[in-house]
This record gives sequence, structure tokens and C-alpha cells, in this order.
Amino acid sequence: MKVRRSNRLVDMTRYLMEHPRTLVSLKFFSERFGSAKSSISEDLSIVKHTFHTWGEGSLETIPGASGGAILTPFYSKENAKQAIDNLVAEVNDDTRLLPGGYVYLSDLIGRPDILRQVGRLIATQYVDKDVDVIMTVETKGIPIAQSVAMYMNKPFVIVRNSSHITEGPTVSVNYVSGSVQRIKKMELSRRTLSAGANVVVVDDFMKGGGTLNGMHSLIKEFGANLVGMTVLAEGNATNGKRLVDNCTALIKVDAEDGEEKSITARPGNFMATVFD
Repeated sequence: MKVRRSNRLVDMTRYLMEHPRTLVSLKFFSERFGSAKSSISEDLSIVKHTFHTWGEGSLETIPGASGGAILTPFYSKENAKQAIDNLVAEVNDDTRLLPGGYVYLSDLIGRPDILRQVGRLIATQYVDKDVDVIMTVETKGIPIAQSVAMYMNKPFVIVRNSSHITEGPTVSVNYVSGSVQRIKKMELSRRTLSAGANVVVVDDFMKGGGTLNGMHSLIKEFGANLVGMTVLAEGNATNGKRLVDNCTALIKVDAEDGEEKSITARPGNFMATVFD
């Protein structure tokens, strides 16, 4: 059955968004819509122009019999700045301050609209990097890792704080918690990470950086490679000391946990890291 162009464009865009960073052949779309490859090529040109115009990603078209199209979602600089500003506005609320200078973010990382912004922002940072796996630690980093994995079309793995029989054999490391200066343990199933894999680490909040440093140690134990670390929010380090110095933060939160409790949220180093 032949499909009208308007319907083709809608379904084609939907399919490409659901299969990011994947080569979709012209033959697939041609058979799907009962249309000539020349018509499909024209449709893809429209989709490509639209994504470029709105700063939502890029569509690469590959000619030839084995060619097709690959959609890579990301934010333009303007859209990234708007998304960061939205996050700052959401977090800039004194009622979010928790004892110890922590910031309540659980409601935000439970919202699909926020997760879409965070996932696309982080995917934008690594758009030109060779990434195999997204890594996070249980539990609050999980939805962030899942969102990033969706936009990058890569698997994500979850580092555990305690043994789970369902994980099978694991590799564990001890690490120093940067915030409370205690020795802790984290572990990862041997089946989830291969030697030589390129890993992006994500998490919801960084204070001292101990957890991120622990995940880096795990990556090295597996013989894998750290591509980068990105967190939703960065807080004030305990005693001004940070255990990692190569982490990107979408937003920075200055929390005053004294007599007058207050939070001041502002953009982190993401924009300078990615666009400058």
C-alpha cells in the first residue's frame, strides 16, 4: 500500500528517533512505505533539514546500495543552554536542602521531561566519542543512565553497593567516600563489562567524588577505558577536596547548611566543556 508523504515523514521520524545511531537502509523504508528509493531520499532530506534547523540532532545520509540514514540526537548550543537554564530554575529552591549539604533531586530524576533533557545533554557531550557502555551506581543514577543509553543507543550497567545473588560472579573494589571519608565497597557483575570497552560514567550528584573515583577503579579492574564522567549536579566538596578532577556537571549547587539554609543553583561546567 502506497503511503502519503506526510504520513511517511511522521513514521520515518518516529522510527529514526526510536533507533538512534543506527543505520537504517533506504530499502527498509522503501519496502515499508511502498515508495521508490528516490522518494525516500527526498523525505530524508526534509527530515535532515528539520533536525538541523531546530538544533535537535543530525541525520547522516549514506549513498550506495548498502547506504541509508543514521540519526544522531543532540542539542545545539542554544538548546543546550535552554535545557541547562531549565534545570537551574528547577533546582534553585531552598526547600531542596538536606542535612549535610546534600540536595533533594529525587522528584526531578523521576520526571520524564527532566530525564529527556538530562539524557540528551549528556549524549551531546559524547556525540563524537567512541562509547560502548554507560555506567552508573545504584540507585539514583539509574534513570539518568537509562536516558543517556536511550539517546546513545548503548547498554548501561549498574554498579552495586552490596552483593546480589542474581548478578553472578562479580568484581569488587574498596573506595573512600569523599563526603564521609569512610571505606566502602562497590561491585559489578563480570558479565556486564568487557576488557577494552569504552565507558561513560554518569550519576545524579557529586560532592567529594569518592563514588565516581570508585567506579573509575572498577573500570580499570576490568581492563576497560574511561571516556568521561558527567553528573546532573555538583555540590560543594567536603573541606574543598575533590577526589576526581575530570568530571562534567550540568549544574552547580552552592548549599548553605548553617543558620540560614539556602541553595543557589547555577550552570556547571558543561557548556564550557562541550561548546567552548
